[in-house]
Amino acid sequence: MFDRLKARLGGNVNSTGPTGGDQERIFLDGAYRLHKTEDVSRFTALAVDAFPQFQQRITCFGASWLGCQFATDEARIVGGDRQILLLEPGTGEALEIPVGFSAFHDSELVQQSDAVAAFSFFNAWRAAGGEAPQYDQCVGYKQPLFLGGSDDLSNLEITDFDVYWSIAAQILQKVRGLPAGTSMRQIGIAD
Repeated sequence: MFDRLKARLGGNVNSTGPTGGDQERIFLDGAYRLHKTEDVSRFTALAVDAFPQFQQRITCFGASWLGCQFATDEARIVGGDRQILLLEPGTGEALEIPVGFSAFHDSELVQQSDAVAAFSFFNAWRAAGGEAPQYDQCVGYKQPLFLGGSDDLSNLEITDFDVYWSIAAQILQKVRGLPAGTSMRQIGIAD
C-alpha cells in the first residue's frame, strides 16, 4: 500500500521519527496525513460530535490540510472493504467515496488529489505564504462555508485541529435543520 502515492510524489513523502511505536505519515507535501494509531479514537470522537449520524459506524484514519477527516464506514461495505467517508467541518457535509482504504491511498489520492485533498488549493495557500499545518493543526475557515464564508485564501487561517472540530461541531448542532437562508445575527462560543 502507498506505493503509487509515494511514486507519484517522487520520494517526497515526509515522515518524522517514531512516536509511540507509530510514524507520523504526511503525504502531498502536507496536504494529507494519516492519524497516529493512539489518536484515532480522539479524532473519531471529534467527527462524531459534528456528525452524530455516524456514531458507532466510523473510524477516522486521516485528515487533509483543511481539517477534513477521512473515515472508514462500517455501514458501507463492498467486496469486504469498508468504504470511505470524507467529513468536512467547514461545509458541514459528509461525502461518500466509493472505495476501500487501500484503493483510497493507491488510487484516489494519486489520481484525484484535488477532489480528495484540495491539493491545488493547498498549493495556492503555500504560494501565498501559508505554511503546511503541523500534525495538531489544520488550515480552517475563519467563517465556515455553511455560514456563508467564502471559499478563498482570505478566509483561511492555521488553527488547532481539535479546537476547529469542536467549534464546528457546536455550530453545526445549532444550525442543522434550519431553513436555507435563515439569517443569523450572533454566534457566541462559551466554555
